[in-house]
Amino acid sequence: MNGSWTSFGGDLHLDLTERRAAGAGLRAALEDALREAVQDGRLAPGTRLPSSRALGEDLGIARNTVVEAYGQLTAEGWLNSRQGSGTTVARRAAPSPAAVRPARSPRPRPAVRHDLMPGRPDLSLFPRTAWLAAARRALATAPHEALGYGSPLGRIELREALTHYLARVRGVRTDPDHLLICSGVQQGLGLLCAALRERGTRSLAVEAYGLPPQHAVVRAAGLSTVALPLDGEGALVDRLDARCGAALLTPAHQYPTGSPLSADRRAAAVRWAREQDRYVVEDDYDGEFRYDRQPLGAMQALDPERVVYAGTAAKSLAPGLRLAWLALPDALVEPVARLKVLADTMSPVLDQLTLAELITSGTYDRHVRRCRLHYRRRRDRLVAALAEHAPHVRVTGIAAGLHAVLQLPPGSPSEAELVARAAAAGLALSSLGWHRADPTAEVAEMAEEAGAALVIGYATPPEHAFPAALEALCGALGAG
Repeated sequence: MNGSWTSFGGDLHLDLTERRAAGAGLRAALEDALREAVQDGRLAPGTRLPSSRALGEDLGIARNTVVEAYGQLTAEGWLNSRQGSGTTVARRAAPSPAAVRPARSPRPRPAVRHDLMPGRPDLSLFPRTAWLAAARRALATAPHEALGYGSPLGRIELREALTHYLARVRGVRTDPDHLLICSGVQQGLGLLCAALRERGTRSLAVEAYGLPPQHAVVRAAGLSTVALPLDGEGALVDRLDARCGAALLTPAHQYPTGSPLSADRRAAAVRWAREQDRYVVEDDYDGEFRYDRQPLGAMQALDPERVVYAGTAAKSLAPGLRLAWLALPDALVEPVARLKVLADTMSPVLDQLTLAELITSGTYDRHVRRCRLHYRRRRDRLVAALAEHAPHVRVTGIAAGLHAVLQLPPGSPSEAELVARAAAAGLALSSLGWHRADPTAEVAEMAEEAGAALVIGYATPPEHAFPAALEALCGALGAG
């Protein structure tokens, strides 16, 4: 015998079956169940209980049984009962010591006061007012069917808006039928790798430095990784060979070193994909943010049937939206869409409609321009502060993006020592070594020659916290 009731919007489930099976009478079983709910905190002090009639009907027992149980628990001090006010959990009632799970003593960690981790935007720039207005307009005009189960590719409104936006801003050649909306690039990459494995792919070439969580996604999909060395022109794509079933590249702005992939190497990568019947995955994670050079168009435009384009709103808006997109070759649309259905059916509709409204109204373009100016000023302040307080540090990879690489001179403390020292001072930052893919001997030698370096996300702190974060960074580097 069990049941549930609603009180002030909350549901509570009572199961009397085991107690009845053990021989307890109805009243005793109900008293025990209520007493236990108060003891373990499921019924908080002050919670109003349902009337005896309502609870009796819900549990299928006589009202008098509930009245008697309430009376007994009131006499014991677990409940309060007042005429005209109903029955509530007594405020002096507290969980018994036996019901409270002992808390583990967590290992003490230094508090993070200054966050300069890469890969994150300044979340205080999120256009709350514009987003809310766009959400209202989108919801007011959305057809009823938009709120039901739809295409795993995503809402047509967003796919059409992205088709025009990506063509105009990034030079991407696609159409709504070849775009898939996913819950972040991580999910998109996982879907792609699973689809490629179904087609017989067993390995994915990745850049020697990249994003370890992405490498983990690749391996979770059953693919091994092959590391491609890097130099000033990006990945050494001439190392792509028959071992590599596909390749994951960041051509516009290598993550995290900052070098763009040269035009010759772009062409070579596409040529390899054509000749070997392979695919290149282009992660255009921060394509909107360019400062000292003209934006580089998407490599996907060289061959939309051999290059998968992956874009995201994580840097331009916020990672918490979980909105990203894949421009897929024709042969991959069906298998990736099928796997998307198995993953989560489709991405959230209302956020898709809102982003579509932002893009078509021009609000998204204006927001990106404001962010670009904001981040360029941030970068300039970082470079100026380091030139004044840590002139021994060389800053690279700053022509685009939201992070910089700080090359440390010979004889500097190790990356691990600097990161630990910074953490002790409440400063969170990342080492270049953390971004290394599984290194071959050649990659390890390349890293040794490059020396120690840090990756600094100058976009991460909100504006009011940025000066203090810069001061902490310069202090940590000056102390080296």
